[in-house]
Amino acid sequence: MTRKIFRSILLVAGAVLLASLLVIMGCLYEYFGSVEKNQLWDELSLAAAAVERDGAGYLADVSSERCRITWIASDGTVLADTVTDAESLENHADREEVCQALENGVGESTRYSSTLLQKTMYCARRLSDGSVLRVSISRATAGVLLVGMVQPILVVVIVALVLSAVLAKRLSRRIVSPLNELDLEHPLDNDAYEELSPLLGRINRQHRQIDEQLRELTRQKNEFAQVAAGMREGLVLLDEKGVVLSINPAAEALFGTDGHCVGQDFLTLDRSRGTSAAIDAALSGGHSETRAERGGRVWQYDISRIENDGKTVGAVLLAFDITERETAEQNRREFTANVSHELKTPLQGIIGSAELLENGMVEPEDVPRFVGHIRRESQRLVTLIGDIIRLSQLDEGDEMPMESVDLLALAREAQTDLSAAAEEKNVALTVQGESSRVRGVRRLLYEVICNLCDNAIKYNVNGGSVAVTVGTEGDKAFVSVADTGIGIAPEHQDRIFERFYRVDKSHSTESGGTGLGLSIVKHAVQYHHGEIELHSEVGKGTTIRILLPKEN
Repeated sequence: MTRKIFRSILLVAGAVLLASLLVIMGCLYEYFGSVEKNQLWDELSLAAAAVERDGAGYLADVSSERCRITWIASDGTVLADTVTDAESLENHADREEVCQALENGVGESTRYSSTLLQKTMYCARRLSDGSVLRVSISRATAGVLLVGMVQPILVVVIVALVLSAVLAKRLSRRIVSPLNELDLEHPLDNDAYEELSPLLGRINRQHRQIDEQLRELTRQKNEFAQVAAGMREGLVLLDEKGVVLSINPAAEALFGTDGHCVGQDFLTLDRSRGTSAAIDAALSGGHSETRAERGGRVWQYDISRIENDGKTVGAVLLAFDITERETAEQNRREFTANVSHELKTPLQGIIGSAELLENGMVEPEDVPRFVGHIRRESQRLVTLIGDIIRLSQLDEGDEMPMESVDLLALAREAQTDLSAAAEEKNVALTVQGESSRVRGVRRLLYEVICNLCDNAIKYNVNGGSVAVTVGTEGDKAFVSVADTGIGIAPEHQDRIFERFYRVDKSHSTESGGTGLGLSIVKHAVQYHHGEIELHSEVGKGTTIRILLPKEN
């Protein structure tokens, strides 16, 4: 900026100097012309007096170096001339200055002289005899004087330019120095040029606008960061080239990275061909979906294109954990298949026995046995359907009436209801502990205790025992069912609560189990926000503990 101001000042100074010189030279030219004119009239006066006295003899002795003197008769004939032979000159009666002198006594004019071949100034006077005496001088004389002044003028110009350069440099520094010292962060606090006040005011207003916009952007950024940080879903923002612009903590955990991945290609996070193809499809088509398995879980990627003024500027990737949904879907398919199979088995037995009876293919003494088989299978079918309905209710999360329930009382009720089955298996069923109340669905809690005790009896050994203990632990109420039965192998312990899962399918069929009892126990406990603990050893027995929130 300093250099630009310096050049501008120097240019202005040079232009002013040149204009000044032109004006001065013009004025000097006019001044010298006026001086010459006055001198010419003086010369004319002297020459007229001399010619009146001495006649043509005076003209013969006059030098032609300074001016030209011409004597002209009243008819225009040139009588004498100090420069040219008078006889060679044409009649001057038509000359402007001669005409004026003949008419008015004096005359003057300025024109191009064909004799002298240059612009000439003429002064004429009528003499007493009626003739005219004319004196002329070339205007080049004034130019010659100016030419003689060129050298000193050049010296003046050079000195003026040097001084202008020095002053321009100092002045430009003085002009720029306050500008360089301006505090643009606080424009109104500057004590600079008054002419800058409007500019500083605008800067100050722009600062306020920028500050407001920054605060708004910061607020929006913080809101977005908070929302993104609180999302369970993974969120990744990409530009049009697939470079990561932003990533939330859930996505960082999913892809095993941190914030340093911002600015890198998404392929550094996920090199799978399916994901890359889905991103390309979203950038070109607007939206795409794909699935991937990471960390033993199933994820669904929803990728959508981001546009601005019809131009693709990037894409947003949302990663949803659909493991539970996939598991639920798989369980539903398995459940449907298992239900079909479990329903078909008793129905086939019922239909087979009924067909034999219908066709008279059963001996009369065997009829009670076949009818008993139909009854047992029908009862098994009813039990299975009831278990399926209860599981469906639990899956749907239907609201059921809650009440205060004494777990010890439920345990003793189950002991009474299962006493016959215990005696038949020669298993001792005991209940001990203290009263412990919870808030829940009485029917479901009874089924939990009854199913656990029933399984403990069915899978026990002859002469074994089942001990039911009820009590409290901190803010939890618990029911423990411990048996001395066959136990559960470690490879089966994680699956015994699955629907229709049986450790020994032949034994379960013989015992009349549906394979849904423990599944109902699991879902009923989850419905009451409880927990299940399992401890079992093959050949030593099994202990299952139910923990439920204690009633306040």
